[in-house]
Amino acid sequence: MWHGADRPDPALPEPIAALLAGRRFSTRVAVIGADGRRDFAATATLGVTAAVVFLDATRSLSTHPELAWYRHLLDGVRRLVAAGCVTPAVSSADGAALVRWQPVTTPLWRSWSAVMWGAAPDVIAGNNADPRAAVDDLVAELTDHLCRARLTTVGSGAHRFGFIDALLPGAPGDAVPTSRAGAASAAWLAWQNSAGGDETSVVFRLHEPDESDELPGPGAGSLWRFQVCLRSVEGDLEPVVPHRLDPADLDRVTTDLANAVTAFGPLRQALPDRTTLDYLLTTDTVAELFADGVSALGQAGFAVLLPRTIADVRPALSLTGRPVVGSPRRNAMVGLGAVRDFQWRLALGTGGDAVTLTDADIDELARQKGDLVRVRGIWMRADGAALTRAAGFIAAQRVAAAAGTAPDMGELLDLVTGDEERTGVPVTAVSGMSWLDDIADAGSLRPPALPNAELADASLRPYQQRGFEWLTHLAGLGVGAVLADDMGLGKTVQVIAVLADEHRRHPGDAEALPTLVVCPMSVIGNWQREIARFAPELTVTMHHGQQRPAGSRFTEHHRDTDVVITTFATATRDRALLAGHSWRRIVVDEAQHVKNVNTAAAKAIRTIPTEHRIALTGTPVENRLEDLRAIIDFVNPGLLGSASVFRARFAEPIERDRDPAALRHLTRLTRPFILRREKTDPAIISDLPAKDELTVRANLTVEQAALYRAVVDELMEALKDKEQRVLRRRTVLAALTRLKQICNHPAHYLGDGSPITRRSGHRSGKVELLADIATTLVDEGDRALVFTQFATFGEMLAGWLGGLLSTDVPLLHGGVSRTDRDAMVTRFQSDDGPPVLVATLKAGGTGLNLTAANHVIHVDRWWNPAVEDQATDRAFRIGQQRDVHVRRFVCVGTLEERIDDMIHSKRELSALTVSTGESWLGDFGNDELYELFALRDEAVGE
Repeated sequence: MWHGADRPDPALPEPIAALLAGRRFSTRVAVIGADGRRDFAATATLGVTAAVVFLDATRSLSTHPELAWYRHLLDGVRRLVAAGCVTPAVSSADGAALVRWQPVTTPLWRSWSAVMWGAAPDVIAGNNADPRAAVDDLVAELTDHLCRARLTTVGSGAHRFGFIDALLPGAPGDAVPTSRAGAASAAWLAWQNSAGGDETSVVFRLHEPDESDELPGPGAGSLWRFQVCLRSVEGDLEPVVPHRLDPADLDRVTTDLANAVTAFGPLRQALPDRTTLDYLLTTDTVAELFADGVSALGQAGFAVLLPRTIADVRPALSLTGRPVVGSPRRNAMVGLGAVRDFQWRLALGTGGDAVTLTDADIDELARQKGDLVRVRGIWMRADGAALTRAAGFIAAQRVAAAAGTAPDMGELLDLVTGDEERTGVPVTAVSGMSWLDDIADAGSLRPPALPNAELADASLRPYQQRGFEWLTHLAGLGVGAVLADDMGLGKTVQVIAVLADEHRRHPGDAEALPTLVVCPMSVIGNWQREIARFAPELTVTMHHGQQRPAGSRFTEHHRDTDVVITTFATATRDRALLAGHSWRRIVVDEAQHVKNVNTAAAKAIRTIPTEHRIALTGTPVENRLEDLRAIIDFVNPGLLGSASVFRARFAEPIERDRDPAALRHLTRLTRPFILRREKTDPAIISDLPAKDELTVRANLTVEQAALYRAVVDELMEALKDKEQRVLRRRTVLAALTRLKQICNHPAHYLGDGSPITRRSGHRSGKVELLADIATTLVDEGDRALVFTQFATFGEMLAGWLGGLLSTDVPLLHGGVSRTDRDAMVTRFQSDDGPPVLVATLKAGGTGLNLTAANHVIHVDRWWNPAVEDQATDRAFRIGQQRDVHVRRFVCVGTLEERIDDMIHSKRELSALTVSTGESWLGDFGNDELYELFALRDEAVGE
């Protein structure tokens, strides 16, 4: 209302005069003057729109306290609307349901409203039974008006909901049926109360410490002020001054602070400030605040403002060294003798914005701890205390270098490829460190392209050319190599290409040292023939047999030959002779023979002095990861650390726990030195035929089942005695062997010389199955390799198959001499050779080319996929023209079937060719063993 004369004063400013013009001042109200006299004044009624215009127009005209209060109320509502703290609501007026805009009643808004209630002018406070309701009603009217005024550019239309149209300017506001008004009002009120209902007006603001905030004492640290503030309705932050708060506000603030302490417990240990409610935090507590406290306080409804000057950094290490010097033939794995002045550097940021820290910065960092540190006067934060850990690492490296105990190349490689386990931060750049640069950059050694290898009677396939380039590159760096291509991919010819290339590039070099090839006796002739075929220009000496040279004769051969070929057994016997001469390189074929570092052969070969080492193997790992360590340690001594360290860091976490992080680290660490290609990759050999593999299940006969149950019963009875662990394991493994023999054939287990069949009936399900397969494939003109791990069973099968097929069936086992072995292979490979060859896994599993066979049958199982694959690769290799069919026999309902399932489920480590042996069975408990060994009902066929 405007109360004054009967009509507007002509002297009023134009906006007010225009607003009041034409209005009737008909209602009269009593007014008490300053002198206490009562008078009457005419009044005019203004709607909400006119009242807002009036209050804005009178800002510069009047300082009347009532008008000032109304303007302050209007300004507060405007800020509320501008902040978006409004919500639709449904209310009732004269029996009609109206849709209106209303304030969101947050604690901050309620606090402001309480101030406005207490300061309301007398015209409201004295003339209303409930002045708060009158103020709230006025606020509601202003809120609705201002919200609709901000929506003037939004038009209503048929495409909108009626409820939304009711919130727009000029709408009648009755979009809700009267019958549903009560439910709608309650629903909107519940939603409104949930919006900010748990908020607090308390806001925390963290301040960096200055010199006056330093704690007394050396290294005591700094105190950070965690300031307690209140946010005004205008949005401004004001530090809390306790004595300026009324008791109700002080109680509310202290209650909020108690909730904050509950949400972030370290605030309990904060030092108090006597004049404020602020918390004084140590740097360690501030680090916790960054890590967890801000999130915890936010979930409890508290806003936390952090200094913008604190840098959230991503530190990184770099390793630099001066160029490599000395002979390129030096074994770079020995140490850092070929690298000068290498240094670790710590940088903050990446690219052109990166800042490299000085030694003084590192020393300053090393004295600090935690995620939050100060460098060059600037506070920085890195998760996991990365900065201080990295600084401590660099400081330790300096000390080690000064003491002459700096890491060798193997240790540096471990640091570069590791997951920040020891360095604290990632190593992102390496330069001037020879081959380590490539590994840090690309994860592998990158050989340059070379002209095609010149061989006399062959051209290398593309993947073999890459292998030749890789071996040549590593040889030039003095880095040992493990060529782990699948059997049959031509590892031998790739090495011969390297030897021929070096001979061609250095013809007549009087100082050239020969290469020593150490291999099983079964392939010594193959090496001789392959060199004669592909590189006849190389002179070869066979160091084997009774007539091998010794003493001065060997020295002459050593001086005048390019390649010396010997066996593992001979190398062991002639250890002193071979170690007394220097060699350009040592090539160990079938390197799994040196996986046990404690054998005489492994020890002998490791003592032979050489510039370069190459290991050839189709299975870098057979039974355990220690096999891999042993082979890598042979070519690059010390690279993977000692056996005990390797077991703790890699073998146990990977094999026992299947730790993916440990597997990733080991893969990065070993990948540069292992080149492995598989025949199953079409990009390697596109013309290799298909290979299908099948597990064939056979039933036991009644005789086999009776023997099987007797052995299991005997085993479980023996295990009831609590003997030593070693004796227990031996008992279990002995029973395992007997059960496998029973699954093969009763006569194999009994050893009584009884016949394979009895009264024309089969005594073994496996043998009956083998008979069907063998006769069928021979009738179809195919040929087969039959593998067993038992030489005795092999003799039984060879004799029986010979009679069944009416032809001689040869048996290849470890007792066959080299001459007889070569003759046996040659005969089998001939067009008129025998249709079946029986071989033991150890004797026939490596170094043989038996591509005349297109069927491979594993009659019994070693449960070692790597070894079985090696044997299969006698037929599935380069030169095979027909599809290869692989069958693996297991007996239904026996331990064979269950162990086969277990091994199959554990082949996820096949990228490292990790497989499983049998010794782990000795660690099973009695109940587990019985469950594994027990005979199932389905084992015996009808």
